[in-house]
Amino acid sequence: MTGIIVVNKPSGITSFDVIRNLRKILKEKKMGHTGTLDPMATGVLIICIGKATRLAQSIENQYKKYVAEFQLGYQTDTYDKMGKIINISDIKSAPKEELEKVLKKFSGKIKQIPPMYSALKKDGKKLYELARQGIEIEREAREINIKSIEVVDIRENTIKIKCDVSKGTYIRTLVNDIGLSLGSYGTLTSLERISVGDITINNSYTLDEIEAFSSGNNYEFLKSVEEIFQYERYDILNDKDFLLFKNGNTLVTTNKENNLYKIYFKNEFVGLGSIENNRLKGYKYF
Repeated sequence: MTGIIVVNKPSGITSFDVIRNLRKILKEKKMGHTGTLDPMATGVLIICIGKATRLAQSIENQYKKYVAEFQLGYQTDTYDKMGKIINISDIKSAPKEELEKVLKKFSGKIKQIPPMYSALKKDGKKLYELARQGIEIEREAREINIKSIEVVDIRENTIKIKCDVSKGTYIRTLVNDIGLSLGSYGTLTSLERISVGDITINNSYTLDEIEAFSSGNNYEFLKSVEEIFQYERYDILNDKDFLLFKNGNTLVTTNKENNLYKIYFKNEFVGLGSIENNRLKGYKYF
């Protein structure tokens, strides 16, 4: 089995729990996800199966949209409601005008320090393992890009925002930093990933739906790689050029814009490539 499944992850389980469930349902071992969601979070989790796992990184690198809800007035050690409260503030609300002004600081390319409660590693140990031992280490700030961020709703001390962010962005940290910029603390209370690139939650399936479909030998939830990557098609026309492409060489093209492309040979999908200055270069081979 080869393809991609867009799962609507429920709250309360890990991303690997989703894979564990799918392995039981589909009787397939080779699969991986394309960007972890915290156990509390819900929404789009893309699972690659079989040969499609080769393209997982290309999916993971795409921008992701989230709807996040957080509360002002307290901070936890994990920056979300699952953690232990470590700080409290008397400031539990903010006018919309002030909030929008603060959000502008977090638009575009910014530096973000990853949270201690994360799966990032230091000397082979995951940061959350160190955090559980009461150990906090210095983390280097990383550049992220927040393409857009806006207020959706404000109700007393609860704020809902929508954002479109690059790979590596921690929404828990973003909420914490927004809270500090408001002179208070912010704690994430719910998080839904509503899209990854062009893939939206409207095209996702719950684990129960996947199990029901597969039990009836209906695999409409399994998408081809071509369906997931909404790039223009480029056809390699002869054996010589295909061999050059497979070996990592560039090909001369004409009348093609600089962009990303799905590459085909003899009507079969063979990988992803980019064209720049009339030269085609493969970057993922299928």
